[in-house]
Amino acid sequence: MNYSIFDGHNDVLFRLFLKNKINAHEDFLSGDNEGHLDLPRMEEVDFRGGFFAIYVPSPEVEVSSSDKPIRYDDMEKDEYSLPLPDLIGSDQALPIVIRKISLLSQIEKHSQGKVKICLSGSDLEKSFHQRSLSILMHIEGAECIDDNFYNLEALYRSGLRSIGPVWSRPTIFGEGVPFAFPHSPDTGKGLTSKGVELIKHCNDLKIIVDNSHLNEKGFWDIAKYSHNPLVATHSNAHQLCPHTRNLTNKQLDAIKETKGMVGVNFAPAFLRPDGKMIAETDIQLIVDHFKYFIDYLGEEYVGFGSDFDGAMMPKNLSSVLGMTLLIELMVKQGFSEDLMKKLCHQNWLSLIKRTLT
Repeated sequence: MNYSIFDGHNDVLFRLFLKNKINAHEDFLSGDNEGHLDLPRMEEVDFRGGFFAIYVPSPEVEVSSSDKPIRYDDMEKDEYSLPLPDLIGSDQALPIVIRKISLLSQIEKHSQGKVKICLSGSDLEKSFHQRSLSILMHIEGAECIDDNFYNLEALYRSGLRSIGPVWSRPTIFGEGVPFAFPHSPDTGKGLTSKGVELIKHCNDLKIIVDNSHLNEKGFWDIAKYSHNPLVATHSNAHQLCPHTRNLTNKQLDAIKETKGMVGVNFAPAFLRPDGKMIAETDIQLIVDHFKYFIDYLGEEYVGFGSDFDGAMMPKNLSSVLGMTLLIELMVKQGFSEDLMKKLCHQNWLSLIKRTLT
């Protein structure tokens, strides 16, 4: 049986942006067979929606580069703590964000109805069941938001419905986690006063706030100031992999209490007990994190959060086509049809519908 998939996080817009082409949207729609995602491959495995991230690369990342500013070979060591780039100002970040919104708009415009940027929970649910590629626009790292929040309102009007205050590197709103193993996510200060304002503005506008990449003190600040469910779109269980990017049991308790969501991240460094970012990684580890979350949170609060086109993948998930193998493995290990529907899309759609009224 095929299971329609809605995913918590991908970076295909970053991959397309790095092409530095006016018609990069055509590569996605026709299928360039590069990276992890394009429309034909997504349609082949019934991958029908997700949070599409808009990420601002650091100045040292050239357009010809395929990596975020993290060296994967440094993450092959037994222990590591990688330095992060400096803060980026909104004047530098905003033009890049606008370019990516334009790229996403071009994808929708030229898709002949196959792609839909969704603005509400009901909008998303309708689009998903009509079998369009249903997109929730997400900003990964709030560098583009000015300290008066004028940009936030404008971006909301442009379709923004989800935001992470940080992508690991600091912003005027808070601190992210460095890529460190083994280590707790308790790595620094929490939200700034502007960060608290950001959360309140997001609540007012009904924008989902993503805790992935945020340090533990920032997580607890969001828990304090937000009245929405706590969400981590692409994070794993710290109990199974003690990486800074993963969630402790105490954080999971808070997510469960608010009826929030966790999307399981496929990147090896956040799956493996040894924290190494290597492709020779068994996809069984993805299933293990699902089992842990289901046991700890319950069936209703877990979904996919792949990080396709934003991180290294296990070799059997070298593209979205590998989702077939992963789903088959889950079914073989006793995941029922009803449970698979929840994990593949129903849980995310429910969370979004409850938050984006």
